[in-house]
Amino acid sequence: MSPRQRKPSHTAPPPEHDTDTTLHTVPPGLWLMMLEARAPWEAMALAAVSPWLSKMPSGDGHAVLVFPGLGANDMSTLALRRFLRQHGYEAHGWKQGLNLGPRDGVLEGCRARIEELHRKHGGKISLVGWSLGGIYAREMAKEVPDLVRCVITLGTPFTGHPMATNAWRFYKLVSGQHPHDEDLLAEVRKPPPVPTTSIYSKTDGVVAWQCSINPARHAHTENIEVHASHIGMGMNPMAMYAIADRLRQDPAHWKRFDVQGARRWFFKVAHQPEVFTQWY
Repeated sequence: MSPRQRKPSHTAPPPEHDTDTTLHTVPPGLWLMMLEARAPWEAMALAAVSPWLSKMPSGDGHAVLVFPGLGANDMSTLALRRFLRQHGYEAHGWKQGLNLGPRDGVLEGCRARIEELHRKHGGKISLVGWSLGGIYAREMAKEVPDLVRCVITLGTPFTGHPMATNAWRFYKLVSGQHPHDEDLLAEVRKPPPVPTTSIYSKTDGVVAWQCSINPARHAHTENIEVHASHIGMGMNPMAMYAIADRLRQDPAHWKRFDVQGARRWFFKVAHQPEVFTQWY
């Protein structure tokens, strides 16, 4: 599922050799879908660990634009934006109401919002997108890379087959678009030319986790696994921690998420082999 309906406009990079596992991925099963009911507990867990999270180093005050998921609006990202403000960032919603897919004017509105925040805050902004909102974040960073500091996605299906989610029928219904377009999907799989983080969960009940993995060969991308539901990922304490950690990174000296020490008990990573990074 993508907000961009156009053909590739530039020469494609060398073919991916590591997407075979996503081509035939199936949507999460009934058990994982039932586990989505744990989302309220994730919200309560966030409140419970807030004193611990408050001890994290504060950010540098740069602006962060947060995109909601399919069928959601800025209310759904309220907890995330409040968390970011508490940690020193200027967090903003997308201000386009319900995310019902790439309808007329939506992409133009996203770009205008980025340009507005860039002018207002006088510097590059970070883009955080939840589910389908992560597709917007990635694509907008490709459109205006000079205005974007980094991209962070939460449970976003940017690779694999779009029908490897339990939301594709709803997407087709509300957007009026068919999610299958090979040329378009090839474009969506390409990462933005800025530091890009995918936060995903193997217990996601909506999106098959394999569809949220940045492929090998890009030195500026990473994948961080947390234990979270899809619906609750934007309120999950571990996802919040990872987001705050990534936003503190200096883009000029960006390093992948480090899981040494105590972090190894809460996070896993699927970073790319360094041997492939020269392909980008």
